[in-house]
Amino acid sequence: MKNEHFQRFILRGKGEGFLSVKTLYVSDLDGTLLRSDERTSEYTNRVINKLVQGGAAFTYATARSYATAHKVTAGMTAAFPVIVYNGAFVRNNATGEMLLESYFNQAQAEELIRELTDTGIFPIVYAYIRGEEKFSYLPDRVNSAAAAFIRSRQGDSRDRPVDTVSALTEREIFYITCIDEEEKLAQFEEKYREIHRCVYQKEYYSGDWWLEIMPKEASKANAVRRLKKLYGYDYIVAFGDGKNDLDLFEMADEAYAVANADPALKAATTAVIDANDRDGVARWLEERMNEPGHGDDSPAVSKETV
Repeated sequence: MKNEHFQRFILRGKGEGFLSVKTLYVSDLDGTLLRSDERTSEYTNRVINKLVQGGAAFTYATARSYATAHKVTAGMTAAFPVIVYNGAFVRNNATGEMLLESYFNQAQAEELIRELTDTGIFPIVYAYIRGEEKFSYLPDRVNSAAAAFIRSRQGDSRDRPVDTVSALTEREIFYITCIDEEEKLAQFEEKYREIHRCVYQKEYYSGDWWLEIMPKEASKANAVRRLKKLYGYDYIVAFGDGKNDLDLFEMADEAYAVANADPALKAATTAVIDANDRDGVARWLEERMNEPGHGDDSPAVSKETV
């Protein structure tokens, strides 16, 4: 799905001139592109579809799976790459086609899962098993918070309850989710963060503490880097709300935090935009594309905003 759209970039300070650059807009999902009801609004869907169909390059980056992300963004029908599982996978929004993927070394995954379960943390393990994406767990051992999350996925074709720890370690593992007490998870985050990619935070909706563990190369920022190289993007504009978006903000050329964002993220931003419940990202994008001199086929990015 290579996008050949080029944007005009206005250079200031060295005289008026134009430099063709290829820009990718990247938004976090929960708390940023999604409203508090865990859905994108009709307005946001309309803006994103129009921009992508007009040639602009857009992606969202989320900890969600493709299945759940696709559900909460159901009105976005345009074809563009989406970064899911915190960067473990990149898929085509419209077709689900896998574009990029990362998996654990099997021995490392087995050791990690056994160490977690030996200390009383019973994770939800995501893997490809016989060509199908599944999430596995021990239904009699998971805690109430993990059980609530699993119930929220009732009817999901990926649901795979198992009876043994050995069954948790089967096949191509790419993501491990632990939902437990803050103190229990903190020690493992400290231990694993140099070996694997870890995202440790309080979940946006429930307030539960989560530790999500991925292959070392998997992250939102790394997925954007891979897309940048694959499709030849020159310039990255990012949007987010949480501390887990900091690495994405650090590698972006422009970074915008929504008004409801964590203070730590606001401190690392180019500017603060409207809140998620006011469709801040979509409004910013629509305003940017409608600035004077921005043609429908060649929206411009001003250096003065950097």
